[in-house]
Amino acid sequence: MEKFRVKVHKKGLIVIPADVRRRFGISEGSYIELIVDNDGIRIIVPKSLREAFGVDGEKAIEVARMISSSRKFEVEKEIRS
Repeated sequence: MEKFRVKVHKKGLIVIPADVRRRFGISEGSYIELIVDNDGIRIIVPKSLREAFGVDGEKAIEVARMISSSRKFEVEKEIRS
């Protein structure tokens, strides 16, 4: 495990060290997630659609619509039962 100390600037901005950004593919415009619990804050780099589902772009939207449609059908079926 590595540990880095970074300074908090105006408006709460921090700088993620370049080595860490390169390792995790973080670039300008990237999104990260902050997980906050009683022990502290963790920074998570979310998976892309390609990493998570093997698709991205228009194909990913099509897959999401199919999942949503399928789930809607299942919910309606459960309500009727």
